[in-house]
Amino acid sequence: MAEPRFVLDPELTPALTGDLLDCWVEVTNAGGAVGFTPPVTRADVEETAAATFAACPEPDHLLAGFDPEGRVVCWLVLNHPRVSLYSHWRRVLRVMVRPAYQGLGHGTRLMRAAEDAGRRLGVEALHLTVRGGTGTEGFYARLGYAEVGRIPNAIRVAPGDDREEIYMVRSL
Repeated sequence: MAEPRFVLDPELTPALTGDLLDCWVEVTNAGGAVGFTPPVTRADVEETAAATFAACPEPDHLLAGFDPEGRVVCWLVLNHPRVSLYSHWRRVLRVMVRPAYQGLGHGTRLMRAAEDAGRRLGVEALHLTVRGGTGTEGFYARLGYAEVGRIPNAIRVAPGDDREEIYMVRSL
């Protein structure tokens, strides 16, 4: 498969919004820790997605990777902290690679594209959180993110299944 073509702040047409939403549902239902637990439907995700996309392109920035046919392969949001004291960094939210494209290096490419976008935006660091118990902190550590803290029992996946929230940062 071809490498994705990355676009910062693509026009959020109804077709693109629908494709992003479909990706979000697919990733969640494949076990991805992107704000929900499976199983989900489009209706379950629509409200959160609408709020996410409403903040783009300002103050937040959508970064999407597209296949040669223009279908979303992967995406994330560079979230502005909305406080001037923190304006030199961004949170990386909603990191997703469509399940059909996982295991091909697209997650690494997406994160490298986020670093490039951050530099173009004048950002000095990227922050993100991961859900404990998923192992994704190892992926981010290999990309240069350092763990800076954990909050025990911050995420309740299900009754009796509380997870740590792991905070990571990467200087640009």
